[in-house]
Amino acid sequence: MRAFEDFTEGLEIALGPYEVTKQEVIEFAAEFDPQPFHLDEEAAKASMLGGLSASGWHTCAMMMRMMADAYVLDSTSQGGPGVDFVKWMRPVRPGDTLYGTACVLSARLSAKRPTIGLARISTTLRNGRGETVLESEHTLFLLTREAAA
Repeated sequence: MRAFEDFTEGLEIALGPYEVTKQEVIEFAAEFDPQPFHLDEEAAKASMLGGLSASGWHTCAMMMRMMADAYVLDSTSQGGPGVDFVKWMRPVRPGDTLYGTACVLSARLSAKRPTIGLARISTTLRNGRGETVLESEHTLFLLTREAAA
């Protein structure tokens, strides 16, 4: 299990692959983001997206799944205070295979709670053509190895 001490500046963690299906794009959109270009192929073709695409929020959920599988569930994660930014760079399409990288930008111990470390993480997702589809940054709270013991 990874503890705060393992999240050193410059660490890169591979994410994915994650296969995006038409069914999940439509199901997510129907429940959470029912805009026509996420639900209907014809409406999507006529939109500025030029075709059916996943909701940006769905893309964030897929990113979270990829992060959970790659490092969060095998760490001393204590959650985080939020996401500093998310940029949706290109549409995510049914049939895309997503992969990416999480990179630790900085890491420090909490001044108020020295058993908790803060790792600032940048995440980039790409589709199978190597095109960047999402960029984000967030802070992750992690227990130190001693606190987790």
